[in-house]
Amino acid sequence: MALLLQLRTVSGLRGKADRIAKAAFRGLSFYTRVIENCEDEARFDETFRWPVASSIDGNEILEIQVFNYSKVFTNRLIGTFRMVLQKVVEEGQVEVTDTLIDDNNSAIQTSISIEIRYQALDGTVGAWNDKEFLETPSVHSEGDGRYPLETDSLLSGHRQGLDISPGKSNQQSAERTFRRAGKGVFSAMKLGKTRPSKDDHRKQDEPAVLEAEDLDQKAIRQGGRLEPDTISLASVTAVTTNVSNKRSKPDIKMEPSAGRPMDYQVSITIIEARQLVGLNMDPMVCVEVGEEKKYTSMKESTNCPYYNEYFVFDFHVPPDVMFDKIIKLSVIHSKNLLRSGTLVGSFKMDVGTVYTQPEHQFYHKWAILSDPEDLTAGLKGYLKCDIAVVGKGDNIKTPHKSNETEEEDIEGNLLLPDGVPAERQWARFYVKIYRAEGLPRMNTSIMANVKKAFIGDNKDLVDPYVQVVFAGQKGKTSVQKSSYEPLWNEQIIFTEMFPPLCKRIKVQIRDSDKVNDVAIGTHFIDLRKISNEGDKGFLPTFGPAWVNMYGSTRNYTLMDEHQELNEGLGEGVSFRARLLLSLAVEILDTTNPEINSSTEVQVEQAPSVADNCTGKMEEFFLFGAFLEATMIDRKIGDKPINFEVTIGNYGNQIDGMTKPILQRKKEGRNGDEEESELLQNSSEDEGDEDGELVSVSSSQPVKPLVTDRNYFHLPYFEKKPCIYIKSWWQDQRRRLYNANIMDKIADKLEEGLNDVQEMIKTEKPHPERRLRGVLEELSSGCLRFVTLADKDQHHSSHTRLDRERLKSCMRELENMGQQATTLRSQVKKNTMKDKLKLVQNFLQKLRFLVDEPQHTIPDVFIWMMSNNKRIAYARIPSKDILYSIVDEEMGKDCAKVKTVFLKLPGKRGFGPAGWTVQAKMEIYLWLGLSKQRKDFLSGLPCGFEEKKTARGQNLPSFPPISLLYTKKQVFQLRAHMYQARSLFAADSSGLSDPFARVFFISQSQCTEVLNETLCPTWDQLLVFDNVELYGEVHEMRDDPPIIVIEIYDQDTVGRADFMGRTFAKPVVKMSDEHYCPPRFPPQLEYYQIYRGNSTAGDLLAAFELLQIGPGGKSDLPPIDGPTDMDRGPILPVPLGIRPVLSKYRVEILFWGLRDLKRVNLAQVDRPRVDIECAGKGVQSSLIQNYKKNPNFSTLVKWFEVDLPENELLHPPLNIRVVDCRAFGRYTLVGSHAVSSLRKFIYHPPDKKAQQWNMTGEIVVNMEPEVPIKKMETMVKLDANSDAVVKVDVSEEEKEKKKKKKKGGEDEGLEEEEVDESMLDWWSKYFASIETMKEQLRQQEAAAAEAEEKEEVDIAEGFKGQVKNKEKSKTPKDDKKKKQPSAPELPEKKKKQKIDELKVFNKELEAEFDNFEDWLHTFNLLRGKIGDNDDNATEEERIVGRFKGSICVYKVPLPDDITKEAGYDPNFGMFQGIPSNDPINVLVRVYVVRATDLHPADINGKADPYIAIKLGKTDIKDKENYISKQLNPVFGKSFDIEATFPMESMLTVAVYDWDLVGTDDLIGETKIDLENRYYSKHRATCGMSQTYSIYGYNTWRDPMKPSQILSKLCKDGKVDGPHFGPGGRVKVANRVFTGPTEIEDENGQKKQTDEHLALTVLRHWEDIPWAGCKLVPEHVETRPLLNPDKPGIEQGRLEMWVDMFPMDMPAPGPATDISPRKPKKYELRVIVWNTDEVILEDDDYFTGEKSSDIFVRGWLKGQQEDKQDTDVHYHSLTGEGNFNWRYIFPFDYLMAEEKIVISKKESMFSWDETEYKIPARLTLQVWDADHFSADDFLGAIELDLNRFPRGAKTAKQCSLEMVTNEAEMPMISIFKQKRVKGWWPFVARDENDELEVTGKVEAELHLLTEEEAEKSPAGLARNEPDPLEKPNRPDTAFLWFLNPLKSIRYLICTRYKWLIIKILLALLLLIMVALFLYSMPGYMVKKLLGA
Repeated sequence: MALLLQLRTVSGLRGKADRIAKAAFRGLSFYTRVIENCEDEARFDETFRWPVASSIDGNEILEIQVFNYSKVFTNRLIGTFRMVLQKVVEEGQVEVTDTLIDDNNSAIQTSISIEIRYQALDGTVGAWNDKEFLETPSVHSEGDGRYPLETDSLLSGHRQGLDISPGKSNQQSAERTFRRAGKGVFSAMKLGKTRPSKDDHRKQDEPAVLEAEDLDQKAIRQGGRLEPDTISLASVTAVTTNVSNKRSKPDIKMEPSAGRPMDYQVSITIIEARQLVGLNMDPMVCVEVGEEKKYTSMKESTNCPYYNEYFVFDFHVPPDVMFDKIIKLSVIHSKNLLRSGTLVGSFKMDVGTVYTQPEHQFYHKWAILSDPEDLTAGLKGYLKCDIAVVGKGDNIKTPHKSNETEEEDIEGNLLLPDGVPAERQWARFYVKIYRAEGLPRMNTSIMANVKKAFIGDNKDLVDPYVQVVFAGQKGKTSVQKSSYEPLWNEQIIFTEMFPPLCKRIKVQIRDSDKVNDVAIGTHFIDLRKISNEGDKGFLPTFGPAWVNMYGSTRNYTLMDEHQELNEGLGEGVSFRARLLLSLAVEILDTTNPEINSSTEVQVEQAPSVADNCTGKMEEFFLFGAFLEATMIDRKIGDKPINFEVTIGNYGNQIDGMTKPILQRKKEGRNGDEEESELLQNSSEDEGDEDGELVSVSSSQPVKPLVTDRNYFHLPYFEKKPCIYIKSWWQDQRRRLYNANIMDKIADKLEEGLNDVQEMIKTEKPHPERRLRGVLEELSSGCLRFVTLADKDQHHSSHTRLDRERLKSCMRELENMGQQATTLRSQVKKNTMKDKLKLVQNFLQKLRFLVDEPQHTIPDVFIWMMSNNKRIAYARIPSKDILYSIVDEEMGKDCAKVKTVFLKLPGKRGFGPAGWTVQAKMEIYLWLGLSKQRKDFLSGLPCGFEEKKTARGQNLPSFPPISLLYTKKQVFQLRAHMYQARSLFAADSSGLSDPFARVFFISQSQCTEVLNETLCPTWDQLLVFDNVELYGEVHEMRDDPPIIVIEIYDQDTVGRADFMGRTFAKPVVKMSDEHYCPPRFPPQLEYYQIYRGNSTAGDLLAAFELLQIGPGGKSDLPPIDGPTDMDRGPILPVPLGIRPVLSKYRVEILFWGLRDLKRVNLAQVDRPRVDIECAGKGVQSSLIQNYKKNPNFSTLVKWFEVDLPENELLHPPLNIRVVDCRAFGRYTLVGSHAVSSLRKFIYHPPDKKAQQWNMTGEIVVNMEPEVPIKKMETMVKLDANSDAVVKVDVSEEEKEKKKKKKKGGEDEGLEEEEVDESMLDWWSKYFASIETMKEQLRQQEAAAAEAEEKEEVDIAEGFKGQVKNKEKSKTPKDDKKKKQPSAPELPEKKKKQKIDELKVFNKELEAEFDNFEDWLHTFNLLRGKIGDNDDNATEEERIVGRFKGSICVYKVPLPDDITKEAGYDPNFGMFQGIPSNDPINVLVRVYVVRATDLHPADINGKADPYIAIKLGKTDIKDKENYISKQLNPVFGKSFDIEATFPMESMLTVAVYDWDLVGTDDLIGETKIDLENRYYSKHRATCGMSQTYSIYGYNTWRDPMKPSQILSKLCKDGKVDGPHFGPGGRVKVANRVFTGPTEIEDENGQKKQTDEHLALTVLRHWEDIPWAGCKLVPEHVETRPLLNPDKPGIEQGRLEMWVDMFPMDMPAPGPATDISPRKPKKYELRVIVWNTDEVILEDDDYFTGEKSSDIFVRGWLKGQQEDKQDTDVHYHSLTGEGNFNWRYIFPFDYLMAEEKIVISKKESMFSWDETEYKIPARLTLQVWDADHFSADDFLGAIELDLNRFPRGAKTAKQCSLEMVTNEAEMPMISIFKQKRVKGWWPFVARDENDELEVTGKVEAELHLLTEEEAEKSPAGLARNEPDPLEKPNRPDTAFLWFLNPLKSIRYLICTRYKWLIIKILLALLLLIMVALFLYSMPGYMVKKLLGA
């Protein structure tokens, strides 16, 4: 569907001017070229094509505007022509000549002549052929207009990329364009400078539209309507790779990365478990990664065990295998040697999920344990752990470990990726396997063949079954015996939590074999792609759909070397089979009693699916033409070569090509015959309109010709062989179409982003405009997708996944389009970088959406065969070559010429073998429905005749078997090879002897070899004569083939080593064009060189392709420029192309050499450094004796050199170190190339813009910034409130001191006040860590808030807004809960007046730029040694280091520098540099602690100790090893005397102590002390926050602050310091204020300037000119590395180093940082009473409930010291009276809030191990039984630092106190000392709910050891201080000891009233009885009257 407009002429114009016209339809505008100096008629004769996706409506309008064009001002509108398209829609073709109208809608005399045609989708209107536009015979039906400037439409159908406006100038050298390759997008090559698109056959002499300096008048053709900023001109830069429509981009990266094994380390820390379900258990944790298992120790009788154990698993496997491994954490109850234990609960997730987390880790998260056997059971507890997965080179930032005080919010920190709900439900995953087809013959055993020969048994030789692996569980279908087309119809059911934490389901077809089963093919279903978790998302669903499996080749050998490919590792090299399957997920309702609660994998029958469920069978047609096959490896050059193309099994010679079972029985035959009917040579199928089209799938074998000594080529000159294949597939093109549309949007976006980055890198103006353009294209592309896909919604999209995916893609893209529009308006110069990151996210999201999980047509494979052996292949996704009539949906390589590099299959392609090209092919491919195939040749270069087989001679649609080109053009190619830089070191010397080989078509030439350099400047012009290209002239101009440049290293023997490769496109000049600007002469450009997948340098070159016209070569521009006679016949690069040079002076500071390794086993003794840059250089003085003094005697030397003006073209500077041996021999030690001189270029300061205001005084405001509040003192200053909290330090200090003197503080303040004498270095350290964590927290919060704001901004204008706002509120509310209100601030502040130091959570070097402020360190690298060295890391190649510096400047320098006072001409630019003579230094190393050490012993622990090496000093602190500890606190300092420069590399190592054998190195860190010592940052001794002369914060430096300040001022030539009255000091023109008094330890006050001086030093960076940040007092955290495991961190070490020169006064003693000894405490717990304890036992006699209660207590970690009260027997009410005292002595570390326990791990342990565990008291209530085990009734655990205050009475004591801790008032026993109250005992009932099972009244009393000695107390009720006996009821005893008592008790208490009642009743009865008895007698008496 397309609308075509041919704009012929505009006549009746007035005046003489340049004219331009613009045509617009549906928001997509095209511009014509500019017609210059045109008078009354402008002949445009141009054709524009609008691809349309939805039918054109009769009242849509086409608009044409004609302008007078101006280069400088905006274009002036002459008139407009608007036409309603009704007639066009009806008739399909209309010719019109009409007048234009002006702005007022009145007609003017100018008229326009046009022709319009429209082809509708169904072809109803206007089918046309190429010849119909008579005037423009060369226009092709898909003539693409020139690409729009207002890019409302994004997708150019022909991949025009960001096509460039006509004749866009190639900008001048001011705008050098650099190229970096993005991911696989071939942006590394400048494919084409700026050329108009191919339909623009414009007059060749017409000058370009945009001159370089016109950049800012980009509105030139916009009719002045738009701001320059809003235009997204693709042509803003020449960076865009303009590829015309006939070629697609080749991919530059060659080596397959998948399938290569890598090093991985999984480290898991199991911290603790909580709320485990079960009573009184002995839990241990089993950690399983893949097949490996490790166990923690067992903790006794607790359901909240604390482990803190660290496990490390090392793997060396390919990434795919690694990320599919399952991590399983299970808690097991009471496992021992004899019993396997019972599983409490487990948790599993795959390694990939962890790896995709930020920082590749989960830190301090709670895993939810569930029982995998029982679905209906709920949660089984929580397990807190850290999990990290590290690959080589990943560094993990561990959050800083310190005392974890904040109470855990378990629900808020679950071990789940973002977006996974906390409540995961059970779900069933139904994987239905229906059938497979196209299986390869597997069984090639000799027996099978023998059997076949004898019995003629012609069975299929494969017994397939399907195995599905998901979340660590496996399910298999049944085996179908001997079947290539097995039918299963089975479903495999997995039961797993949903959402599962495993990303992929692995489906594998396997061949069942008696010996071993092998995989036939593997497919992975990525769950993220078949589900969507959003609120409009859907559960995973798939199919029924086919999946294609790829793997090894199908030639059947006994040993398949590529078997791994069938397992899904690496890229499959051949089609293996396709499998029909579907997947459905059902969430289980676990409350339903009918549910089957087993979680075993089940296999059952499934109903089969209808044959047409996967789509209608269609006949597809694949056509391919081989236009060129060059660069064929010489190893296979002697045998004939042919190419085979296959799609699925069609085209495969081994399997033959059967037509599928056709359901349409058109001949009325039965299906069986048809099924077996082979298409080959069968003449049955006459019904086909093709005559009969027998597929031709391989080219004829041809013998290759020699190109040069490395490569051959095939003689495909004018005759190009073709192949074509018919195949039958279900028609699911829609899936691929949608993917193609998104793919094109993504490609365009990626290209745009590369441009933007390029512009930033090369410092082009206005990258933000380009980014806006990119965003505009993105948003219009997204909207385009929505409209195109929208019409698809009503198709019967076959599967549920198709429908859901379509909906979610549309939602995503619509969203993305809106966000892009919003972002576009926010892009400003300063927000550029952040927005760029956001746009990168769009790109990732698009790439994710493109990947279609349900396969359709299999990929196409092209194999190069030599002698019927398969050599190399290329794999082309079928979607990329799929045809569609809608341009956007067309594959990006369909009907294009694609350059393909064939590669070796499987493992053969790893390493260097994979870098060499096996063959370079130019191939044209077209794939589509057979019935659409009429223009399958349309994209080929024109000018050919078709050669067909005899049968197809006169059938127009019959495909040719070869093409014969009749037109050929002759060209000359000029390759201007200027230089290369940063090449790969190929020789053992660390250098290479590089030369470049340039390939074009079938010719190749080499540059000369330059010896011993990594940065060769060849400066050479290579001329290729008589280059013949086939095709039309104009196509050549737009579409020259690519040039391949390979760089080699020349070796004296053997073949040259490959060093890298890059591609380029030449600038083409046709014979009728002039050789003049802007396109010629071409500019030098950088091309990125690749070696495998890694970059290996840049090439600076230019290429031009010049057509040799009828006049022969004489018409070509002359090759002028000096022919270098001394260089022989080598032509240099001509003048217009080579860069403009200026004279520069390069000064080198030679300081010294360090750590030189041996060369050829000999020590380096007399080294020298040679510096070379652009052919000039200088040598250092010789170091006479490297051992004695490795520094140079002459410090500064210089040389002058001509360098390009353009800094980006500066050649690298090479540093080489040679060793001068006897007899004048030199040996190269190592070399270093400084690739960019930019940072060393000195620009004289601009006098006008002085950055420091040097006039008046500036008072520096010394209000100390508010110290970061600790968590409990955080004041919530809302972002917009103005409150500022200022604390005046000096005042507060004075106040404090006064109070101290008075000594009469009140009790309350005493608590808060810090006692000076109690403080030590550790107080300072812990306070600082708190600060650091708080800062990190605030940074995170700020970042989160910023992000949130960002989201809100982007979401503005549509529905997300409200939600986001709410979201951003919640974090604040949470914080408010934790923070007390503001008024509490002042008192709190007083408490925390501890001086702090700075804790860096990285190395100090990272913070201070490696201390290279004036002395730089250059690593010297050796070249490669062996072949496997290619993957050696840079570390391994380092042979030493050169210290020095470089300064480059244009000569001559301005005078004012040389005339400065004290200028020493010998030092040039390096003034004021210290002497480099040897100097003696006292080095003091403080090692604080190590964290997360890698375990070194079998038990998963280590026994670490410190070893320090500096020069000859080697200290091993072996006797002080710390037993079984991975987080040891060392707290040691070491003094070493050293002499710089000989001993300047300090190594601090942590070793593991072993009783037997040698100690193992855990990890080490190296510190270059010399750079620190000489640095201006003054890293010798850190500045503390305050100056004090006694106490924990004593000043450590021998120089006082005032002395340091004076020295700094003197060195920096700064005026000052001038101390004035009133606490003022002036330095330069800055004035600082501060306190002036200091107090010694006796409290005497003295005047001092030190505080003031220190204030200045802490703000030294504010001082003009000389200022820089000085190193504060600090602790740095350094990673420990082990040379055996390069790149993987083995733990971290916290330490710092002080250095003191020996010629200064000696420093004081070292600060004492020895670890705090834990303080001894005694905890006394009195259990007074219990109440409401549940009753367990039944009485023998009376059957009533009672309990024999006792209470057990212990401190966590000391279970063996548990204490029990006596038993309160026979409690009938649950009340128990005890008056019983427990006494728990323990050692406690106040700062870390941990109890310290030392005990032997087992009887075999050599020594005691120290454990640190949280202080928790456990109380349990039990029911005592005599003959059976006691029954556990309930427990409570109190964290002694934070536990709920006890209730006053038993009534008030409730479950709330345990469950709802957040609301309860919390207390700490360490602050309260004594506390009494009631606490609940809890346990879980049958439903896992917590319930109160009793209450205890207890009293806790904490005493220090001294207090306990002063007032001793006895255990239980013993002396001293005995407790009185409890007043228990008389039944609380054993009944059988005193039966009478119990009877009395029974009678007295329980049955008293009952007995009284019975007695009264009896009395009554007796009275009645007596009455009845005596009454008759009495009555007789009465009656008788006796």
